[in-house]
Amino acid sequence: MLKQDLIEKNPIRHLKGESDAKESSRMGLVMARPGVGKTALLVQIALDSLMNDKQVVHVSVGQSLDKTKLWYDDMFKDIADGCKLENAGEIHDSIMKNRMIITFNESKFSLAKLEERLHDLVQQNVITPSCMVVDGFDFAQTDRKVLEEMRELAKTMDLQIWFSAVCTDGNECQCASGVPAPCKGMEDLFNTVVLLQPVPQSDCIDLKVLKGSAAVSKCGKLLKLDTRTFMIREDCK
Repeated sequence: MLKQDLIEKNPIRHLKGESDAKESSRMGLVMARPGVGKTALLVQIALDSLMNDKQVVHVSVGQSLDKTKLWYDDMFKDIADGCKLENAGEIHDSIMKNRMIITFNESKFSLAKLEERLHDLVQQNVITPSCMVVDGFDFAQTDRKVLEEMRELAKTMDLQIWFSAVCTDGNECQCASGVPAPCKGMEDLFNTVVLLQPVPQSDCIDLKVLKGSAAVSKCGKLLKLDTRTFMIREDCK
């Protein structure tokens, strides 16, 4: 498969909802219990932007640089092997030049520090991201004002920002009809909210779209996560 064919057939395009977006700055949220595939989904969203020759910042809170890089290498290899991507090595080396990983210790992260590091990188022409994924952000210890400021940051930098969030109530996370804690009451700040839910006796994880455009909501019926690889699938039974 050629790179352009992979871009056009990549199922993640359904979830990002860019084609029906009125503005390029957006915020998305992926919620789940621990170990259900949040980081894998964020990395697939970032890889889709990289494959489209866009620049990406990955903010990793509480994970090392090497571990975060390994996520990208493993997910790209799975995608390349799965679709028999031609020139996979060259494409990998080319797109990873457009990715910047910023790590924070959990106790050291703050929006002010993130903005400072982002602005330093942009002002030095190191990177001008169109997509930023934030993994490990502690919603349970964050008030609404910080998310409002993140929304302003997205508008100012013309960014698409995707977050992961750990459900703090396991039962609510599994049976949610609305956005579960700790993000309940903040859903108006996000364009898209997705809840990952394991399905008993299935080799798939449901992508339950709690908020999104009609096109994004439709993808919740089309897309699943493979429980073994955490790869997006369209043919999961």
